[in-house]
Amino acid sequence: MTTDTGPLLPALPAAVRSLLDDLRGAGQAAYLVGGSLRDSLLGRVPSDWDLTTDARPERIQAIFPGSLYENRFGTVVVRRDGVACEITTFRRDFASPDHRHPERVEFGETIDEDLARRDFTVNAMAWGGPPAGEPAFVDMFGGRADLERRLLRAVGDPDARFEEDALRMVRAVRLAATLGFAIEAATLAAIGRNAALARFLSGERIAAELERLLAAPAPSAGLRLLGETGLLAVIAPELARQPGIPQGKKGVSDLWEHTLRTVDAVPAGRRSLRLAALVHDIGKPSTFADGHFHHHDVEGARLAAEWLGALHFPRAVVERVAHLVRHHMFAYEPRWTDASVRRLIRRVGPAAVEDLIALREADNVGSGLAPDAGHLAELRARCAGQLAARVALGRGDLALDGHDLMAALDLEPGPRLGWLLDALTERVVAEPALNERERLLETARAILAEEG
Repeated sequence: MTTDTGPLLPALPAAVRSLLDDLRGAGQAAYLVGGSLRDSLLGRVPSDWDLTTDARPERIQAIFPGSLYENRFGTVVVRRDGVACEITTFRRDFASPDHRHPERVEFGETIDEDLARRDFTVNAMAWGGPPAGEPAFVDMFGGRADLERRLLRAVGDPDARFEEDALRMVRAVRLAATLGFAIEAATLAAIGRNAALARFLSGERIAAELERLLAAPAPSAGLRLLGETGLLAVIAPELARQPGIPQGKKGVSDLWEHTLRTVDAVPAGRRSLRLAALVHDIGKPSTFADGHFHHHDVEGARLAAEWLGALHFPRAVVERVAHLVRHHMFAYEPRWTDASVRRLIRRVGPAAVEDLIALREADNVGSGLAPDAGHLAELRARCAGQLAARVALGRGDLALDGHDLMAALDLEPGPRLGWLLDALTERVVAEPALNERERLLETARAILAEEG
């Protein structure tokens, strides 16, 4: 164990510092701990702030009136000056029979007990102290040295840590990708030995780690590790089938390499689009025959929706990603008429067309091509022009509605009326000048007459 005093962390907000001071001033031990301390030492701004204390939850609430406590893990949420802190009572965990939750959690008495139950050494450091004395760093497992070496090492026996909670294996991969760390050899080997335990994890927990991994500067680093350790075969079997399948692209070894390059090519801030890039070719392994991928976009949309649904991603995300996968194989040509451009926009939806083009640009990069191969820059400009002109693309854009048609043409509500509205929409997409009430009624009469 290493304990030393040191200067106050420069990244520590005044609100967090004051919470530590208030706990210690109330006669309690208090420490900054976990990812908050790790990121502060790395010069990163933590996404959240975690404190730990010997105070029980009821005592924390008494010190901080208005705080929120509604869980069984001893965590109280305290907000101060716009900063939310999670303050957790020292804990000790016990063996997990289902490899996903501790069998039971008990409050601990010391910071040593609390740090000993944590996953990786860089997350098992603390800064603070008992009520009296100067704040100090507590580093029982060499976390600061591993931080300097940019190394992820399990606390104690890695097999035991992963058997307690299999999510720690996925988290190791995610942290390696997001922090740019390597995984220590014994810890990495233990992930390979225990990868099958990931089958016990809930979809929600896997999805949360996957989203964080996809936010990394280069997600491919973590995705490669998922594949190499065997975790990918457990949490995404269809993606695990991609290595070794020929892609037929210059400089791209196989389908998995293509997928990794495609994901990296999507800008970091566009997480849903990175998710779409990850699954855009998920249908290829099952449709590969005679050197071709037969309707892999259709099968891919189905598989993507099935997998993301099983991980309990929000329904809107599942539908949007599956929609992009279904339509990503379009082939634009400069000879397209404006009507052809409008039909593309109508088919994929005005809200999705930019994402579709961006996905295709990333797909190009993943194939060893220039991003705008296939005249995508021209297509984007033409789509933008059509959208700016507010052309009619759907029933709601028509200069009349079903009530107008029923009144003028003596029609009844039902499928035939819907069919007529769709037919009028197609005519207007082809010729926007038709979108005037009287011209639409005239066109509707002609369509009905053609129908006989």
